[in-house]
Amino acid sequence: MMKVEAVVVRDRVETVMDAVESETGHVGVTVIEAVGHGKQRGITHEYRGRVFQSRFLPKAHLTFVVADELAEKVLVTVADAARTGHVSGDGICWMSPVMNVTHNRTGAKLEEVEAL
Repeated sequence: MMKVEAVVVRDRVETVMDAVESETGHVGVTVIEAVGHGKQRGITHEYRGRVFQSRFLPKAHLTFVVADELAEKVLVTVADAARTGHVSGDGICWMSPVMNVTHNRTGAKLEEVEAL
């Protein structure tokens, strides 16, 4: 099993989830609200004549746990769907191996459930 994680712009969460479901058939995801910045180091905006610096930007952290053979396709799909076309700030994706994934309710291993 692999864990595919991504930090994306909040406006792209639904787009990413829909793309992963339609392209790969995988439907399980965990979404956590997050803040952060990359190279752009936040934004500067003006309100009523005063300039404000927002160091952290609103993001979403998505986590998908998928079978090994599906992981690369999910990663590519997430990266494509999260792309906004801006110069920076679209986020990042990565994957890492996970072991002993178990459903809390039934105690069944995810590999067994997914095989059914």
